[in-house]
Amino acid sequence: MTDPSPTFRYPAARRDQIVDDYHGTPVPDPYRWLEDPQSDETRAFVAAENEITLPYLASLPEREPLAARMRETWDVPRTSAPVARNGVKVWSHNDGLADQPLLMVEDDSGERRVLIDPNTMSDDGAVAITQSSLSPDGALLAYNVAEAGSDWQVIRCVRTADGSNLDDEIRHVKFSEVTWHGDGFFYSRFPAVDPASTETVRNQTVWFHTLGTDQSEDRLVFENTEDPDPGYSAQLTPDERYLILIEWVGTSRANGVLYRPLDDDGAEWVRLVDPGVGQHIVLAHVDGAFVVHTDVDAPNGRIVRIPLDDTAGYTDVVGEGSNPIAAAGAAAGVLWILSLEDASHRIRLASLEGDDRGGIDLPEPGTIAEVTGRLQDPDIYVGFQSFLRPPSALRWSDGRTEVFAGAELPPIAGEIEIERDHATSTDGASVGMFVIRHCDTILPAPVELYGYGGFTIDLTPMFNPARLAFLESGGVVVSANLRGGSELGEHWHTQGMLGNKQQVFDDFAACAERVIERGIATPDTLAIRGGSNGGLLTAAVMLQRPELFAAVISQVPVADMLRYQLFTAGRYWTVEYGDAIEDPEAFEWLIAYSPYHRAADVDAATLPPLLITTAETDDRVVPMHSLKLAAALQQAAGGSSEQPLLVRVETRAGHGMGKPTSKLIEESADIFGFILHHCRP
Repeated sequence: MTDPSPTFRYPAARRDQIVDDYHGTPVPDPYRWLEDPQSDETRAFVAAENEITLPYLASLPEREPLAARMRETWDVPRTSAPVARNGVKVWSHNDGLADQPLLMVEDDSGERRVLIDPNTMSDDGAVAITQSSLSPDGALLAYNVAEAGSDWQVIRCVRTADGSNLDDEIRHVKFSEVTWHGDGFFYSRFPAVDPASTETVRNQTVWFHTLGTDQSEDRLVFENTEDPDPGYSAQLTPDERYLILIEWVGTSRANGVLYRPLDDDGAEWVRLVDPGVGQHIVLAHVDGAFVVHTDVDAPNGRIVRIPLDDTAGYTDVVGEGSNPIAAAGAAAGVLWILSLEDASHRIRLASLEGDDRGGIDLPEPGTIAEVTGRLQDPDIYVGFQSFLRPPSALRWSDGRTEVFAGAELPPIAGEIEIERDHATSTDGASVGMFVIRHCDTILPAPVELYGYGGFTIDLTPMFNPARLAFLESGGVVVSANLRGGSELGEHWHTQGMLGNKQQVFDDFAACAERVIERGIATPDTLAIRGGSNGGLLTAAVMLQRPELFAAVISQVPVADMLRYQLFTAGRYWTVEYGDAIEDPEAFEWLIAYSPYHRAADVDAATLPPLLITTAETDDRVVPMHSLKLAAALQQAAGGSSEQPLLVRVETRAGHGMGKPTSKLIEESADIFGFILHHCRP
């Protein structure tokens, strides 16, 4: 659909004569100055872009009706699975429109009350509790606090009996769990840095904090003085005999494992496995052996027994099956195994010796977001959701499943149909996708084709209130299970990483062609949307196949594929993308699809309407990616265009984690209003 608005005129962006040499190939980088988010020039550019984008989005006639309906579809209870310790249960809960979910507590009496309300911690709802950990006796809760969507967090502690806070405060923390033991807890931290810096951080170390003491008195548990790059997370075996260190390198699932007796601080660390061999998640210690979830010699995963006196010997407890194991654990005296079947979760149970113990019934095909419980306790709690069911909590005990909280379907106008379809990609592979629409929707319709395609992230059925309003407005949602995810096992992932990344883009284009072939959409009604790695996906596919789409939404995209590793968390992604600076071969495949660099080659007149979104305090995928891409595309258009090529920059928000409900609704109304406006038949 042609936009009736006048020509878009973009702010002038200075072009510098910066040219880098990549293994003998000169590569210009004229907008390097936009990498500094604090400079006055960058701030002025952001303000000028928002002065174009925000009024335009607000003017779209589809936007306000969508926003009004989204305030209704969002206004439903959403609950996580509780963590239970010694009769005390703690979980997160949002009644509907609160900016941040509350932390709730229940004691032996069954009384449920608010333990912590993060909405009181700021005036704009931008302070979030990102995770929490309940002490073994249930008396204390450690919780991580993040502001404005930052990955940097502060750990604090509260008494569950009365909600009073302890004085303890732990800083310099990101990508860390809290593991209780005795009179304190283990955690991971980095050296002190300016939290506003975009520099990469290294040298993560593991510490033990004793309650009631200052962080400066914490005891160093582990540091790697030879290699600053790996990260570490401390865990205990359920019998509390061993302290386990999970050693991770970037986003690779092929982690290392070290262990030592928990009761001997002077004991040497013993290496169970080096990074790079395969995934190893220790589930339990039983009779001198670790029970481990691994994908070694089993791309779909298996559960094995590894004797401590013969760590090279793997004996199957639960062998590899036809469906991938997404996660596993030990609770209620059994092993729980979470598998993927046609991109939906199933959960089955087995004894510690591998004997079948049945499964946990689920309401419909959907997503299990959490499984909680201890090996010595009788209950397993499951956080479940689906396309139509808000996040809810189920409790399994002694073969019976009941609702702990939530599980009510929201009021939805009309009957919604959920169909499983498949596209054939360029190499002949079948690529699955969910198609969701109202049964009375007239086709072809405005379609949101959503994808991610990387980092083993699976697109299973998730509740999204914004999509419900879009469906009611005559839209169709298609969620694609592309290579790069692990819906079909580790092979599905590796076929979409490093030098195989183009296959992900081809998969996405094949899904678009399938939707058009079936008459669900036409190129004039089809929009694509994705965020982060999915933002890279939509930007790259738009530049390769612009004729397929009527609108493109690229949220917090990774767009500069040659320099991404130089900023904040970017160094962790080299195992997925490759490093153009260090590896000549990686440079060749990255420069071939890097959206920022390919923008210079595009005929901007062929591009569909584009909305890029980012946030000023995103310290995961820093804003420079979006800003440089927008500047390059607007330059390719000659500084103006008939169709919008816009960037929307959010304030007081990050990569998405902890974003307030109010901001989510406003952003979603902008996005789906943009799609509806440009994709009407």
